[in-house]
Amino acid sequence: MKKTIYICQECGGVSPKWMGKCPDCNKWDTFVEEIPMTKAKKQAVAAAVKPVSLFDISSDEDKRVATNIPEFDRVLGGGIVPGSLVLVGGDPGIGKSTLLLQASSKIAENYGPVLYVSAEESINQIKLRANRLKIKCDNLLISSENNIDIIAEQVREIGPKLVIIDSIQTVFLPDFPGAPGSVGQVRECSAKLMHVAKQLDIPIILTGHVTKEGSIAGPRVLEHLVDTVLYFESYKHQQFRILRSVKNRFGSTNEIGVFNMTESGLEEVYNPSQLFLSERPIGTSGTIVVCSLEGTRPLLLEIQALVSSTTFGNPRRLSTGIELNRVLLMIAVLDKKVGLNLASEDIYLNIAGGVRSSEPSLDLGICIAIASAFKNKVIDPHTLVFGEVGLTGEIRGVVDVQKRISEGEKLGFKRCILPKRNFHNLKPGKIELIGVSKVDEALEAVL
Repeated sequence: MKKTIYICQECGGVSPKWMGKCPDCNKWDTFVEEIPMTKAKKQAVAAAVKPVSLFDISSDEDKRVATNIPEFDRVLGGGIVPGSLVLVGGDPGIGKSTLLLQASSKIAENYGPVLYVSAEESINQIKLRANRLKIKCDNLLISSENNIDIIAEQVREIGPKLVIIDSIQTVFLPDFPGAPGSVGQVRECSAKLMHVAKQLDIPIILTGHVTKEGSIAGPRVLEHLVDTVLYFESYKHQQFRILRSVKNRFGSTNEIGVFNMTESGLEEVYNPSQLFLSERPIGTSGTIVVCSLEGTRPLLLEIQALVSSTTFGNPRRLSTGIELNRVLLMIAVLDKKVGLNLASEDIYLNIAGGVRSSEPSLDLGICIAIASAFKNKVIDPHTLVFGEVGLTGEIRGVVDVQKRISEGEKLGFKRCILPKRNFHNLKPGKIELIGVSKVDEALEAVL
């Protein structure tokens, strides 16, 4: 009888028996049964690589491989770094394979051969998708292999400029017990691909399935192992897709890329602010435009609030796109510091268009939207606001103010409410700037 062990999917802790709660990370129901690998015979140690002086190591940024898809390159930090391991996660059918096939064709045309390994689809299925995307490239090599040893050997023989593995949950290591997609298989296959990428200096992109909670399926060590983690986000009945960087050793972790799903594939959205504000209602209370900064990109978003008298003992507080705890703090500030009696009101908050943001500069917009809906007063549609709100009702400064103001000017906004701390040393422009230091001052300026 083979001995089994139990490994925590969150922290990697090992236990000889199953436990409901991991003693190391205190997470519930995270232990998965696994058969440990048999110890192989001791092999001769390869010649050690001599340490190199930091001064002698080249750090040429030009070595990045540009996909010629600007939105994709932006999220990656300017392109794909040779020898890097990138993980792209998202819901089934969201467009991961479509985006990577488009990027593979452009790299194959400009740099050299690209190996696209699909363990989920046959080569005929990939050909049908390529025809739909109008991709015709001789340097794009397709394989439907799922044995990781054979894939590694193909990479060494071909020496491609890029390798795509679609997906990491469907490949397997023959020497390791367990079915493809199990915790151990995902971990060992990822580790082997990482060694291949670093050894041959070839970038490898993995796709990964996500769980019901929205996180990438498999052990948490998978996200620690790779260099970059990208998430594809989308909402039902929405055509656009958001590619968000949550980990990047070679660039910003807050960058986003916006794409529009069409019949001919994913198309880039060069002005997402205009897209998110395209259906904005005019002459309606409870709506305000804020400027969020996602990485280096200013993004104009519409915050909508609905305030109505509750019919139950406890009022409801719901939010979409904004963290609920942040909304509750702003409601408390409005109630205590501004004097709005919201204790018996149901409050619903939403970022229009299905976008999510956690930047503190949205605080002032949340307060103004709720106050506008509560008082049923319409805000001038050409007004832009941003600023962080403290628990005493003060408005704190934010970063990259000039970028936010310039983005508002491009889309025709005529007035901007911003923190007084950021009011100085700004370049004059067509937009009127109003500096405020407290929430009640901001409400007086717009209501």
